Amino acid sequence: MREVAFIKQNKEKWLEFEQGFSNKEKKSPDDIANLHIKIMNDLVYAQTYYPKSKVTQYLNKLAKSSFDKVYHSKRRNKNVLLYFFFDKVPLLAYQYRKYIYLSFIVFFACFFIGLLSTLNDTSFARQILGNNYIDQTLENIESGDAMAIYKGGSNWGTFIGIYDNNQRVGLKMFLSGLFIGIGTGFYVVYNAIMVAVFQAFFYQNNSLFDSLKGIWIHGTYEIFSMIIEAAAGYIIGASILFPGAYKRFESFKIGMKAAFYIFISTIPFTLAAAFLEGYITRYSNIMPTVLCFAIIGFSLATISYYYLILPFKVANKHHLR
Repeated sequence: MREVAFIKQNKEKWLEFEQGFSNKEKKSPDDIANLHIKIMNDLVYAQTYYPKSKVTQYLNKLAKSSFDKVYHSKRRNKNVLLYFFFDKVPLLAYQYRKYIYLSFIVFFACFFIGLLSTLNDTSFARQILGNNYIDQTLENIESGDAMAIYKGGSNWGTFIGIYDNNQRVGLKMFLSGLFIGIGTGFYVVYNAIMVAVFQAFFYQNNSLFDSLKGIWIHGTYEIFSMIIEAAAGYIIGASILFPGAYKRFESFKIGMKAAFYIFISTIPFTLAAAFLEGYITRYSNIMPTVLCFAIIGFSLATISYYYLILPFKVANKHHLR
């Protein structure tokens, strides 16, 4: 179809959506969602046949601006917190899912680099974790309690200290996205390698099983949250580098807002990780093994469902798939 004919055939539909979006014409949430789907279909067609045309830029801008309208139109009559955590954030996670996937890929690529480096260089662990930590942990392993390092201090003090540290790390990953995502990448590389070195070190000292059932009681929420926080940083960086049909500053504002909401959603998981480390991990050596892995399994299932499965369910509910 020629571009002129394509525009003539669909311009009334586009105008209808613009009127619904600007509230000049009152439409139901379902009508708006259906129009949004049609706009997305037109955008895909235009990107295929008229990739450099102004109509493609127009449809791209219309589709992006419609997203917020679609999920806000079905919003009210719900508790604000419930709406935020079970509608808004999942929809954002769906919209920016490629950055979450990218964050996982980068993290695990660096993790395997750290793993191989440690297994092939006996001095690598000391370079990353420090001599004091290595020497103390070796003493703990020899005494028969590899996880003894987690028993220092009070439950409450450990909980507060760990939460403060983890939240600072997460905030750095998020805000480092302002440096076009490079800063976020640096923190991901460092932390992924450190986690890998940690596990490889216990493996080299025949304490891998003890470390798995102890560390990952709190580490599941902690590391998964870190990956999501890094994804938020990548969103900021991408909004600066790839503004699309928006002006760069407008793209940055949209990306920053979405990234901030996603970052906020990790706070409950970071709190849970700190609680588990302060109150549960220290008892992993005397807890039944099945209970340790039940906690780890529950943690992995809940946070995976929230960021990887629920977004698709909510998007489907809002007719965005």
